[in-house]
Amino acid sequence: MSKKTLHVTDADFPQQVLESKMPVLVDFWATWCPPCRALGPIIEELAGDYDGRAAVVKVDTDANLETAHKYGIQSIPTMIIFKDGKEVERMIGLRTKKDIAAKLDALLKPTA
Repeated sequence: MSKKTLHVTDADFPQQVLESKMPVLVDFWATWCPPCRALGPIIEELAGDYDGRAAVVKVDTDANLETAHKYGIQSIPTMIIFKDGKEVERMIGLRTKKDIAAKLDALLKPTA
């Protein structure tokens, strides 16, 4: 596990994600999910690439049912990007690093 990627639980989700001062990419996953395992290295790379600009966290849906239920996670992997405590983007299924990075980059662009 990268030092950049944080495992978040039901207990610390509000503090780590909703109260974050920067955008947060949340990877909802489970250990038994092959596409989730395939996505893992991409999530790790993104955590390093966006260090200091966006947070990257993982939520194990089996261990954190409350958060998974609250955000309507029905398929995994599901990635949700939060900004200012609100969901702004949702991606379901295995995605490429380029695709996920494009969504993050769009949120990080300065607004005029």
